[in-house]
Amino acid sequence: MFSLSIIICTHNPRFDYLSQTLEALRKQTFSPKKWELLLVDNASDQPLAENIDLHWHPHAKHICEVQLGLTRARLRGIREAKADILVFVDDDNVLDPDYLENVERIGQDWPMLGAWGGGQIRPKFEQEPPPWTKTYWSFLAIRETERDIWSNIGKLDQTIPCGAGLCVRRTVAERYAQSVVNKSMRLLLDRCGNLLTSGGDLDLALTSCDIGLGMGQFTALCLTHLIPHHRVTEDYLLKLAEGILYSSVILGHIRGKTPPKPNWKLKPFQFLARLKMNARQRRFDRAIWKGKYSAYKDIEHFIAKNGSPH
Repeated sequence: MFSLSIIICTHNPRFDYLSQTLEALRKQTFSPKKWELLLVDNASDQPLAENIDLHWHPHAKHICEVQLGLTRARLRGIREAKADILVFVDDDNVLDPDYLENVERIGQDWPMLGAWGGGQIRPKFEQEPPPWTKTYWSFLAIRETERDIWSNIGKLDQTIPCGAGLCVRRTVAERYAQSVVNKSMRLLLDRCGNLLTSGGDLDLALTSCDIGLGMGQFTALCLTHLIPHHRVTEDYLLKLAEGILYSSVILGHIRGKTPPKPNWKLKPFQFLARLKMNARQRRFDRAIWKGKYSAYKDIEHFIAKNGSPH
């Protein structure tokens, strides 16, 4: 039996980035005999099994998931995994050499946690981004936690680990998988093709609290996030802001926090607030509200058609 199952879900990846992700796994101090590697190819145009060699690892496996969508790929990885702790690694994550070793240690030392992740996620930009983008780096899963933090209260956002290097116990993953039925709004939370929605990783982590466990972030878990040039352009960040705010409203509704409907009486105040912003800030504010309004509409449509959103 393996201690860890490493799951990489990917769709049309950049091969130079994915190669760095795999090379970092190859250099882990944690013995490869203790962990398995599952590369989930989510309907890539070019089948990864034809181009990615995993023979260097004694327990590696190519998996093809034909239903497009990150949630579908995660569910397939959960079904295929054999270990008690699952580690989700993105195809642009470069783990520090002791990452997996620390994952197992934390899993043993913190039995009250069902999900945990990296407190140190460093960016490595393909090109140096303009200074104004730093305001929006949080959208890119960049974080630097000064100390280990944890809780078993789902409303404490600062303790929720993100999807990059996310670790969950099998009991959490299986409960999450049971919640994602075919007519579930949870299928709207994650990226599907070119859509920049997100939130499935947060929903997965929050499932820990659903079964009486906690969540945490640890400074010993460090990784580098490879960020291509186009992800720090204004157009991309605007779409990302819209997608993230859309997903946050959907996730809140799924978890019992019904979002308030738009109050059109506040429109004049929003207009006045935007007058104090510069042109770029106004564009981001519009993108954020566009995401929220789209979510409100989709919630109403989904409930009218299917009933319960869960």
